[in-house]
Amino acid sequence: MDILNALLQGFATAITPVNLLWCLVGCALGTAVGVLPGIGPAVAVAMLLPITGKVEVTASMIFFAGIYYGAMYGGSTTSILLNTPGETASMVTAMEGNKMAKSGRAGAALATAAIGSFVAGTIATVIVTLFAPFVADFAVRLGPPEYFMLMLLAFTTVSAVLGKSSLRGMTALFIGLAAGCVGLDQISGQGRYTGGIPELLDGIEIVLVAVGLFAVAEVLYAVLYEGRVVEDRNRLSRVHMSARDWKRSIPAWLRGTAIGAPFGCIPAGGTEIPTFLSYAVERKMVKDPADRAEFGTRGAIEGVAGPEAANNATVTTALIPLLTLGIPTSNTTAILLGAFQNYGIQPGPQLFTTSAALVWALIASLYIGNVMLLVLNLPMVGLWVKLLKIPKPQLYAGILIFATVGAYGMRQSAFDLFLLYAIGVVGVVMRRFDFPTAPVVVGMILGPLAEAQLRNAMSIGEGSAMVFVQRPMSLAMIGIVVAVLVLPRLARARTQRRERLSAMG
Repeated sequence: MDILNALLQGFATAITPVNLLWCLVGCALGTAVGVLPGIGPAVAVAMLLPITGKVEVTASMIFFAGIYYGAMYGGSTTSILLNTPGETASMVTAMEGNKMAKSGRAGAALATAAIGSFVAGTIATVIVTLFAPFVADFAVRLGPPEYFMLMLLAFTTVSAVLGKSSLRGMTALFIGLAAGCVGLDQISGQGRYTGGIPELLDGIEIVLVAVGLFAVAEVLYAVLYEGRVVEDRNRLSRVHMSARDWKRSIPAWLRGTAIGAPFGCIPAGGTEIPTFLSYAVERKMVKDPADRAEFGTRGAIEGVAGPEAANNATVTTALIPLLTLGIPTSNTTAILLGAFQNYGIQPGPQLFTTSAALVWALIASLYIGNVMLLVLNLPMVGLWVKLLKIPKPQLYAGILIFATVGAYGMRQSAFDLFLLYAIGVVGVVMRRFDFPTAPVVVGMILGPLAEAQLRNAMSIGEGSAMVFVQRPMSLAMIGIVVAVLVLPRLARARTQRRERLSAMG
């Protein structure tokens, strides 16, 4: 009953006219940005992060949640009509959705993607509602040694899972940790790594890092390396599903949700695994030979319905580790963590106690945003498609103007602008050489907190590191960290050995 009462109070806050308006604007902006090729939710949230600096905190968080959701919905439109996924999460949707569009069934593909996103998002929001408070209650009992190991686990999973190379992920993490050390020491109050620049005594603003690494770097990379690409758009048929389409889609939506939800709950990062897994499951589950023959040829509707549901379920349940443990599991949740910190709020076990009204209003807004997005997506898909006609030069110029004005508006500091574009250049280099950017943001946000918890843990152990192995929960987390680092390598080595043996045999 406590959860129900808290949720009803959250709805009372979320349905105020101002908050409803912010939710609608966030959903509309998120969908519009998601439709644009190459501009994902991480870029959208990073670009708009400085603009809402003066907005009331609850309204701001509801706004970002709307963008977060909307961009995931909108990404399917580009994938289906243009075969251009804006995010890796939409790659699988493009595989079958674009083939459906080429065979004249774009409307059915867009409809199953939108409705599947709604179904999965709603079920996943119910999971967040029911389980997040219990995870928070459990996490409150943890001490400094457990917290430090939890943050070490976050560093390991985000670095090892995001990106193609663990070494590159770890390098990006250490860049973030180094940036987090800039400023005044938490205990001694001495300046660290400031180079005598007074503007750095307060540390590097996380907003500048997020905007520079995602929005500015995205634009500069596109200008320098992508050049002019001519994109062919498939004709949009009426957004409609036949009775047979419904019969094939409903089980795929439910299976996709069941696959995606657990992946969001664990701090392992990314929507790639659940979406590809869902696609593989749908191919195996199809019984009718005629339906099976559509995979890879005319486009099978299950290949759109399942992965889209898995994607949205993962994205929604990723809020559980973010809100209860303060652990982001993707680029976008890392930037959302920065948005919380921008308001002086630290997501974690205490959040459900210290900022209960904010958290429950945010969760309630997810239910409202889901309905808004369904209403926005189905009737207005023709309008979103028109956004695809915006020329790239004007689009990227607009993003740079937004980023520059927003960064300057925070402190009216010219130094911040130089720093913003320097970070943008670093982001371009990282993208060019395939370094993941999320570990930088995670390292920068969680680094100072991990340092504080390490110092507290060492003082509890009277200077001995044995405190980490003397406590059962801390020892268990050490085991998980080792498993995350070692098991994928063992599995890879085993696969390569099998391939070599089969090649020899």
